[in-house]
Amino acid sequence: MSIKVVRKKKIFEPDFSRVIARFLFTGDERGKRLITAILDLTDKQQQETFDRVIRKYEKRHRDIRKIFANHFEHLVPLMKKMRIDPSKLPQQLRLLIGAYFTMEYSIEAAAFFNPSIVEHPDQTLLKSGQKRVIISFRATGEGHISSIVFRQGVLDKHNDITIDHPGKLLEAPEHVKKHTYHKKSFLGKLKEMCSQSGYQHDEAYLAISKRLKDTFTYDELKESLLDAEAELGAKPEYIAFLQEVKWLASSNYEMTFATDTRVCERVIFPIADTERNGIEDARFVRFVDATGEVTYYATYTAYDGMAILPKLLMTKDFLHFKVMPIHGHIAQNKGMALFPRQINGRYVMLCRIDGVNNYIAYSDNINVWREAQRIQTPEHPWELVQMGNCGSPLETEAGWLLITHGVGPMREYALGISLLDLDNPTLEIGSLSEPLLMPNREEREGYVPNVLYSCGAYIHQGELVIPYAMSDYASTYATVNVADLLAKLLGKKQRSKR
Repeated sequence: MSIKVVRKKKIFEPDFSRVIARFLFTGDERGKRLITAILDLTDKQQQETFDRVIRKYEKRHRDIRKIFANHFEHLVPLMKKMRIDPSKLPQQLRLLIGAYFTMEYSIEAAAFFNPSIVEHPDQTLLKSGQKRVIISFRATGEGHISSIVFRQGVLDKHNDITIDHPGKLLEAPEHVKKHTYHKKSFLGKLKEMCSQSGYQHDEAYLAISKRLKDTFTYDELKESLLDAEAELGAKPEYIAFLQEVKWLASSNYEMTFATDTRVCERVIFPIADTERNGIEDARFVRFVDATGEVTYYATYTAYDGMAILPKLLMTKDFLHFKVMPIHGHIAQNKGMALFPRQINGRYVMLCRIDGVNNYIAYSDNINVWREAQRIQTPEHPWELVQMGNCGSPLETEAGWLLITHGVGPMREYALGISLLDLDNPTLEIGSLSEPLLMPNREEREGYVPNVLYSCGAYIHQGELVIPYAMSDYASTYATVNVADLLAKLLGKKQRSKR
């Protein structure tokens, strides 16, 4: 029996006109020169320039004056160094200075890809057979900087999707709150981490402890780590320990969007140093705990231009988000994907720690992952280069449906599928020897040719709904009958574990 895959006609394309206003700063010296030049303009020049900016950009952003005011605040420390009292500047002049340090950034200018799909928290006002969903995308603009954007829509009983108009007025978070650490609790977690990792930590622990205040920020911790490293020297065990301490604390922050924004207008753009070059391949999952409480998590890869760091995003309502690092031995590669519930009282994560094979990890702490077991290795021609997951597994009565990706000749990406045991997902019940989906003629041309990729699927009306990227330029989706798929998988033997 062959598996029928229905490619839908819906295309999710990048929209160059969807822009955010970013703070533009290229260093103190150029900043000082520009501020001086603005202040040297005549009153008439300042007024005419401000009026022109407002006319051109006011309707392109939700509150352009508020954006200019926020960007002006970033410049206050620099102006104080210049012996300028910001409080004495007229409000309009402050906004004009903020405008000169602002640039528009087209979020989707280069690519709109690697989607994942989850059930929307709000399922009211729907007809029979409908399901409201949120689809996340990796959007890439100038400089290959990636962010997370969303589309909201409704699947009907035939799994045809109607997408709400995304709008043009995008919104960065209204409030961003950096995490503040308390020394006592942080050192307690640090001791726990040391005992689990086996590091010879006494000297390093004391070197850090004596430098921390009762409360401290991540930036203050970084300074303490630099001082501790200078004191301890370049012993490999200390360097490894200090690096893990940094990862333990790095980039914790929270962000909240304005309540009058819609999901499709919210943009999660890089904020922390560890992700300044991009937030990549978010795999969203609707996680249900033992009490039935629902939390949406997304595992993603933070990229700073040199190194990657797996991180965890959590939200209840897609309005308020909390960001936390994932640390431990296995947090070292792309493609971590959380199971939608605990198994035998523990969190379970798919990962690919060696860049080639698929692994499963268990943990009592959703942020700490230390050991993993290999469950799949490439053996078919279309996946021999490497394989990985395409998002969180989906639960069925027969087992966990796991969509995989494989890389073959000419770096062609294709999607495969496996079935894992419900109680022990380290056991593969079955897998298809042929790809479920490969790039066709229309899908193989794009930003990165011959790549077909997904970050998460969904089951609705007895069908597997798979959104996927087409050569990293645009995205679409396909459906597969779950009963037919399971029958095929259960008739197939599992792959060898060589």
